[in-house]
Amino acid sequence: MPETVIAGRYKLEDLLGRGGMSEVYCAEDLELGRRVALKLLAPDADTARFEREARAVALLGHPNVMQLYDYGEDNGRPYMVLEYVPGGTLENRLAAANGKPLPDAEARTISAGIAAGLAHAHSRGVIHRDLKPANVLFDEEGRAKLADFGIARMAAGEGTLTEAGTVLGTAAYISPEQAAGEPASAASDVYSFGVMLYRMLTGRLPFESNDPMELVLMNRDQPPPPVTEFRRDPPGLLESTAMAALEKDPADRPHDGAALLAALGAAGATALTTVAGADAADATRVLPTAPAAIAETAYAAPPPSPPRRSRVPLLVAALLVLLLAGGALAYELTKPDSSNGGTRRQTLPTIKISTKSTTQKTTTHATTAPPPTTQPTTQPTTTEPTTTRQTTQATTTRPQTTTAPPPPTTTVVVPPTTTAPPPPTTATVAPTLTQPTTSGP
Repeated sequence: MPETVIAGRYKLEDLLGRGGMSEVYCAEDLELGRRVALKLLAPDADTARFEREARAVALLGHPNVMQLYDYGEDNGRPYMVLEYVPGGTLENRLAAANGKPLPDAEARTISAGIAAGLAHAHSRGVIHRDLKPANVLFDEEGRAKLADFGIARMAAGEGTLTEAGTVLGTAAYISPEQAAGEPASAASDVYSFGVMLYRMLTGRLPFESNDPMELVLMNRDQPPPPVTEFRRDPPGLLESTAMAALEKDPADRPHDGAALLAALGAAGATALTTVAGADAADATRVLPTAPAAIAETAYAAPPPSPPRRSRVPLLVAALLVLLLAGGALAYELTKPDSSNGGTRRQTLPTIKISTKSTTQKTTTHATTAPPPTTQPTTQPTTTEPTTTRQTTQATTTRPQTTTAPPPPTTTVVVPPTTTAPPPPTTATVAPTLTQPTTSGP
């Protein structure tokens, strides 16, 4: 074809497609030195509709939506300059599968990308209204991108493109409410998404007919056959999402693209990995790309603070030391008396601790009251029979009145040294009767 330059800037190269409304060319941007897709309106086409599409796409900026670069008019023909995506369409991939399902990993990646683009469009009040595989294109990285918003409706703005009751959309992918002539909503795009996902999973449409009007009525009135009717082992999450999106009542479907993302387990995703790098067992990965991700990646997150040292090991060690000390003390207090064959355990007298400056008087027997002393005193041993019970009289302490309490002193009463030396403390030894022990009370 002869060299044609649009608006003195875009040199047309190859014809990519032609329809009743427009022609799409691969072109070179002579100013920026990059390839673009130039959509040129047909001479007798609806200018208002073409302008509406440009306005709808201009509202959007997302990795899963084709980006609009420029809009203008050349020799009376409006044009728009779009992002160039050379990876073909979803319709091309489905046709190449020849009636067989797409690989599950590929279907998962594509469906999540379409849902992410719809979520962005719906959040901006834009409803596509003609979602189908021919309007899903792929860039060099295999990322799905929504295209052709020619009959899109903006929820807030100038209203619809057509009179009420007019059916718009492709028959095989049209929602029941659109087939009934009712206004389209975000849930209408969800239904069309469900038809595409159903086809990716089974290799066929939920409804098939050579008559477009029959297809419209089937989408409006008939329930879709289950996915399991055409394959035995569909991915559960994709199958349930497709069947939920194909509900006849819009209120029973995921209500918009964000709900589709949640149903697919990819909530918050903005862009997706290529099909070649996808793993069937993994969830969809998120790859932020310009321009939507620039604001999110402008500032790097601060490095995480180092973990605080736990004090649990120190506490455990302290408890172990206490337990060992307590065990040793218990053994010393309860070990057998070797003086009588180990058949009897020692009985400790009462120990009183005082913080006064005077020496306390401690009586261990009702009939014996040894004088207080600061050194151990050895008492004579009697030969009178005794029993295992001892009578201990309460200790009587008579403190002196002082102006200020001195440092605490401790007086301890311990048994005589028979098999082990007494503790190294200041103590008074009470007499102990060592006659044979009787078993009576």
